Amino acid sequence: MVIRKEKKNKMVVRPEEKATISTIRPFDLWTDIDRLFDNFRSDFDNIFWPWGERVQMTTVTPKRTPPMNVADKGDHYEMKLEMPGIPKEKINIEVTPNSVEVKADYDENKEEKGTNWLRRECSSMSYYRGLELPEELKTDEVEAELKEGILKLNLPKVTPKPELKTKKVKIK
Repeated sequence: MVIRKEKKNKMVVRPEEKATISTIRPFDLWTDIDRLFDNFRSDFDNIFWPWGERVQMTTVTPKRTPPMNVADKGDHYEMKLEMPGIPKEKINIEVTPNSVEVKADYDENKEEKGTNWLRRECSSMSYYRGLELPEELKTDEVEAELKEGILKLNLPKVTPKPELKTKKVKIK
């Protein structure tokens, strides 16, 4: 219901025309927090550096966190990471019995004559992702494959879980 003031201080109650239901996904909160901090940084810079965008003095490439999916397949974990534009020779994978680290640094230093760049941001990339796993891995049997920008890791377990059987339960 909507309460509105109409004509000389007369209150009228009318039902709302259409009610809308919005769903909130779990990651919407993180998106809102990221947006809040981005706005804070921008406002902070505008207040304390009103002359325009600051020039960064360092040439350090920021580390990116590639999106990752990890599935428990019973006898092994299957991990997939998105790493577009990185050649496999530049990817370093380190596996311990309980963790996996994927690092990649790639710098494209091609000299392009006759190109008048207005802005160039795609010349270097750096990725890092680390993950602790709940079960011990066979580190000497880990397999990795890079295909179309997706890095796929098969991480075999030392003691695989037995396959879980599901049973439908009737409600009384």
